[in-house]
Amino acid sequence: MKEVPHISIVSPVYKAEKILEKLVDEIQRVMCQMNVTYEIILVDDRSPDNSWEVMQQLSSKFSEVKSLRLSRNFGQHPTIMAGLSEAKGEWIVVMDCDLQDQPKEIVKIYNKAIEGFDIVLARRENRKDGFFKKLASKIYTIIFNYLADIHFNNEIANFGIYNKKVIDAVLQIGDHIKAFPLFVNHVGYQSTSIAVEHADRYSGTSSYSLSKSMSLAFNAIISYSNKPLKIFVKFGMLISFLAFIGGIINIYLYLEDRIKVSGYSSIIISLWFLSGIIITVVGVVGIYVGKVFEQTKNRPTYIIDKIIKN
Repeated sequence: MKEVPHISIVSPVYKAEKILEKLVDEIQRVMCQMNVTYEIILVDDRSPDNSWEVMQQLSSKFSEVKSLRLSRNFGQHPTIMAGLSEAKGEWIVVMDCDLQDQPKEIVKIYNKAIEGFDIVLARRENRKDGFFKKLASKIYTIIFNYLADIHFNNEIANFGIYNKKVIDAVLQIGDHIKAFPLFVNHVGYQSTSIAVEHADRYSGTSSYSLSKSMSLAFNAIISYSNKPLKIFVKFGMLISFLAFIGGIINIYLYLEDRIKVSGYSSIIISLWFLSGIIITVVGVVGIYVGKVFEQTKNRPTYIIDKIIKN
């Protein structure tokens, strides 16, 4: 019977055929230094390159490497959840496959975890991302923290180490929209963060385009908070109040015979302005209704097609 691993390392894979061998090599070197039993779980999000072929070779070569392939492209966070569902370790590390999350930092976050923490998040100091990516991340974090009423650090992403009980709780969350860092924040437990060294991407470019990043950010906000609805309700009440005051003023001016000609422009502007507000509010409500509809269908957020292990 195979020994239960002490540490599971889960990494979502997309367009990483040139990175995977080095990733596995560096993880193995670190695990040997730590002298612990381990498993490496690579999850292919139906990458269009030869990542799956490389993963199969690694799994046939190393007994510690387990390769999963999803039935189609589901996105990074469902891919992470798929890997977590197969993790057996007492401690589970989640890290990206591009080697910006460096395997050598696992030692640091693990040593911090055994001090008595259930969650240790890797805080990326001196991020090696491009200027616009860091700027977009900062802006998103400010907006998200405001709308969700939480404090989320944009220097923290997926990289971290988690006790098995934390991951079991995360996997119980039935939200249709998957956002792993938000789930970790939601379940609680004893957590901390520690500074780690962030590296340049080993090969290729990020698979997250601007549109994909914006879509992920929007879905996370809608999934996690109903504050946008409250904001539009307050805005609508404010417009109604101002319209009421404007109406009283116009009645007063009319009684004073100070309005000689009714204003066509003001009527048209008011109609367009109020119609725009109504359409926007209905649109926001419709988005939330749509998300509820998606949730009630209860479709699986990922489907594992193949599992390769030695």
